[in-house]
Amino acid sequence: MVFKLISIFPEMLENILSVSIIGRAVKKGLLEINYVNLRDYTEDKHKKVDDYPFGGGPGMLLKPEPVFRAIMDNKIVDTRVIYMSPKGKPLNQQLVEELSNEKDLMIIAGHYEGLDQRIIDHYIDEVISIGDYVLTGGELPAAILVDAVGRLIPGVLSNEESGMIESHSDILLEHPQYTRPREFNGIEVPDVLLSGNHQRILKWQRFKSLETTINNRPDLINDKSDLINEYFQLKAYFGQDIK
Repeated sequence: MVFKLISIFPEMLENILSVSIIGRAVKKGLLEINYVNLRDYTEDKHKKVDDYPFGGGPGMLLKPEPVFRAIMDNKIVDTRVIYMSPKGKPLNQQLVEELSNEKDLMIIAGHYEGLDQRIIDHYIDEVISIGDYVLTGGELPAAILVDAVGRLIPGVLSNEESGMIESHSDILLEHPQYTRPREFNGIEVPDVLLSGNHQRILKWQRFKSLETTINNRPDLINDKSDLINEYFQLKAYFGQDIK
């Protein structure tokens, strides 16, 4: 897969994505990341990329001309163009999995007050948000999208790093996990995980996954009566032995 990242701070993106799992995948040739400096597509000596919005209002907007040139110069037939903005659709695992099937993703990191609406309406395929809050720029959201999508590309994660059960992979959040030592600061690993009873362990993990989701993200299952019923059935099954 090829990622094309358009930003006025491409070095920030490169610093984030050149390390760890994604950086290793690039070195192996499993991913390709092209960092595009939006200022390279300006035509004035000051490399100005922003201007005041018509009608007034606070802040500045990215000018349409350099953004358009950057898109056209780096786009191919199969490119899906994404703009990271708080005004977009929420990023979730289902969307991440969908994007992982693309061959060429162009991600525009917005800045200031965002993009000229003409660019959004005519040259952007999708506007995506990482949450209901505002950052100083779109570089971190762009990096998050690359990381979330990139890790799903075959070969990027080793067998040890990957797993079939992960938070949001089936709506539910992931169950709690523990490692050695068995006792830490007087706190012990739940007995069920040390029992060797794999069927009981799987039931406990399912119960804890449901419990974590109900406590932290009830919005994910508010309309899923089957999951809520399953939670109470498992709670009754474990009784008091659900630490």
